[in-house]
Amino acid sequence: MSLLADEVEVLRRTPLFQGIELSRLKLVAFTSQVMRFSDGDALFHQGDTGDSAYLILAGEAMVLADSPIGEIELARLGPHEVVGEIGILCDIPRTATVRAVGDLATLRMGKECLSDMLDAFPSMARVMLREMAMRLNRTSAELVSARAAALIPT
Repeated sequence: MSLLADEVEVLRRTPLFQGIELSRLKLVAFTSQVMRFSDGDALFHQGDTGDSAYLILAGEAMVLADSPIGEIELARLGPHEVVGEIGILCDIPRTATVRAVGDLATLRMGKECLSDMLDAFPSMARVMLREMAMRLNRTSAELVSARAAALIPT
């Protein structure tokens, strides 16, 4: 199987791209770039311009946020998960730094291509928004827990 066919197959199995016609998936794969990272390499840094999103093909990535005490790990992501989509949807700087945990292979998808896909396929936008809402829900629960723990005397 060709590399392009492999990438199309990965896209087809990724929840974000479910129900998207094959010709569109081929276009995404064709206009995207496979990128490999070693342990600790940054895909992007908090504050960078959001010019692309990354689909994790293999390996694991750590999502980190700057804080007064240093970087705090917010999440770990694995195969078939997308990171970096917030900058594309909201046209804002990166809200976190993402680093490879071990060897990591990704498919870097440009902002223009993804924006066109979101315009053409509202169902894709709904999946992306649902995932972002789930992440916000988890983050809110963790914040409540951390604040409660800080208020409890030891």
